[in-house]
Amino acid sequence: MKQSWIDLDGLSLPVYTLDTLVIGTGCAGYNAADWLYDLGRRDIAILTDGRNNGTSRNTGSDKQTYYKLSFAGDQPDSVTQMTRSLFERGGMHGDHALVQAACSARCFFKLANLGVPFPTNEFGEYIGYQTDHDQTARATSAGPLTSKYMTERLEQAIMNKGVRLFDQTLAVQFLVKDSTLLGVLALDLAQLENEHFGLTLFCVNYVIMATGGPAGVYRRVVYPESQTGMTGMALAAGAQAENLMDWQYGLASTKFRWNVSGTYQQVIPRYISIDQASRQREFVHDHDLIFLKGYEWPYDPLKKSSMIDELVYQEIHEKGNRVFLDFRNDPAGFDFSKLSDEAREYLSRSAALLETPIARLERMNPQAIALYLGNGIDLNRDMLEIDVCAQHCNGGVAVDGHWQSGVRGLYAAGEAAGTFGAYRPGGSALNAAQVGSLRAARHIARQAAAEPDFNLFRETAAYEAAQALANIKAALAGGEPVEQIKSRHQKEFSAHCAHIRRLDPLPGMYRSRLDLIANYFRHCGISSRQEIPALFLTRDILITQAAMCSAMMKSEESADGNTVVRTQPQGGGFLSQRAPVRPIPLRDTWFETVWAKFGKEAPAKSNSPI
Repeated sequence: MKQSWIDLDGLSLPVYTLDTLVIGTGCAGYNAADWLYDLGRRDIAILTDGRNNGTSRNTGSDKQTYYKLSFAGDQPDSVTQMTRSLFERGGMHGDHALVQAACSARCFFKLANLGVPFPTNEFGEYIGYQTDHDQTARATSAGPLTSKYMTERLEQAIMNKGVRLFDQTLAVQFLVKDSTLLGVLALDLAQLENEHFGLTLFCVNYVIMATGGPAGVYRRVVYPESQTGMTGMALAAGAQAENLMDWQYGLASTKFRWNVSGTYQQVIPRYISIDQASRQREFVHDHDLIFLKGYEWPYDPLKKSSMIDELVYQEIHEKGNRVFLDFRNDPAGFDFSKLSDEAREYLSRSAALLETPIARLERMNPQAIALYLGNGIDLNRDMLEIDVCAQHCNGGVAVDGHWQSGVRGLYAAGEAAGTFGAYRPGGSALNAAQVGSLRAARHIARQAAAEPDFNLFRETAAYEAAQALANIKAALAGGEPVEQIKSRHQKEFSAHCAHIRRLDPLPGMYRSRLDLIANYFRHCGISSRQEIPALFLTRDILITQAAMCSAMMKSEESADGNTVVRTQPQGGGFLSQRAPVRPIPLRDTWFETVWAKFGKEAPAKSNSPI
């Protein structure tokens, strides 16, 4: 890595020149950097606006699931079977499904070897269970904090290797020319008071974007507050997106943002509505439905258990009430003998035929109780306020089979990439994040190492940095407060574009966002330099919302066969079109020919076989 400077009207902006920059310190970002290093690519660095931010480190559920190839028991499984399970759910390309299945074991065992505590039986089998949108036992879990453990173990691996980390540095723009990545414009958050507002440049050959999902588009989310996402940055650079209309919504606590899935439902708590006069009313009376909600936690209008999500929505957003889960008492009329055979057998085999939901939860998953207690909520004493919240974006930046976007040199992995499919099995996102980051690193490592073209970079970088300086100064001069703009548009988006969607407002919402984006820096204002990051993040939200509106309008049209909705920047707006998914590839599985081809393609100076 080299450091230099670009002079701009008397200002000197720092420039770092290196081969590959990874953006994000979640389990996808750290895994990408770790694989790059092991595959021989050492001129690398990681950039993050906050090392401890993001979804991977700060979110989970009752027992956060990791979906993988099955390695235990007598239920047969194979790469082909897992590929079909992923592909046949719809909205997923065949090559993405095959790669996620084929690389599943490799990525899982790497995490296990790094110390992620996935449970085994006394014989060493990694036992599994059934997760939502699947009928196999491929799911496993290290508890409520699976992705946190993954992030911490991968982070330690990176720190042990001495990879450079640019902390408190926010990427705000990709620098692109002729659909080729040249670099990144970022904000050094510790230097906002300087004359150049902390603007920092990176001249690179490659970027792996692991910035997570676009959490900021909605007001009601279960994403941690530290998660923002930067999907709009890729769209503004000319990258396409796929399936931006496909999101996962589900019941979540609101005081402390956490998914109330799985065991939280299977212990069958009471659903309580409290009106503005503080009158309490139990409003979900089908106890089997509550149990089933544990398996079918994501909202899906085709599933009966999603009636609960709709009832919760009506109580809160139509009647103006607050909704709580009560684990202290059984629902009215509760009787184990009246439960379905499935629910009763599940609780019986879990030794949880106990007198209250909290007792059942203590028996089945004490970590789920401790998690809330550690965040100031005692489920033995307190009811848990909930809402239906956006939890996960199944779409994202469109990538090929190597997780490279349409902008050459720009890769996306994890939730930033649109590789999850429309109805992903629970936990498959964690596998996809590990596989996608491996795949991107592998493709970069196979390219011949070369110094970035600094002369080509300089002209574009100087122009865009000058524009950014002017835009910041314009916003500091005054305008509508940026936080007000963000809040207004998030609220509108949650009202019309979440699990309950209203199509009539979409064209107007789309046009209003494009108009605001076109005049954004002249319209909005910030009161201090500390709001400069919010200035860029809010613009990113508006760009992503506009693209999502475009995708949602197209997704309502009838479609033949298995398709994706592809959204591309066009003429100051977005064009969304349906496109057929790529089929599952026909592949050569004859060892001799694969071995010969593998030997010719393997890169030099790699410390790990590919």
